[in-house]
Amino acid sequence: MIPPSARVWIALGHTDMRKGMQGLALLVQQGLKRNPHSGDLFVFRGRAGSLIKIIWHDGIGMSLYAKRLEKGRFVWPAAKEGTVSLTPSQLACLLEGIDWRNPQYTWRPASAG
Repeated sequence: MIPPSARVWIALGHTDMRKGMQGLALLVQQGLKRNPHSGDLFVFRGRAGSLIKIIWHDGIGMSLYAKRLEKGRFVWPAAKEGTVSLTPSQLACLLEGIDWRNPQYTWRPASAG
């Protein structure tokens, strides 16, 4: 559960997904000029667009969350650098593969029939 005080930042462009917690935290600090221990969530997307990683420091320790879509791609802004702030509900859409700017699936699920 995301604390109400936490902000969600997505890093624009693509990120080397071989990076782990320390590498992404360093990227937040040096590249995005933000504090990775602030309690905010930082979201990164790989070049192919089907993998994201999120780092979050909860005050006790750093967490790393990774998700890969089997179909479709995570919707990302076109800008090459910087950050965009999302609401927790926009993040929920992003994690489901839904365009958080216009909530619709980026692919159609197969019918169950």
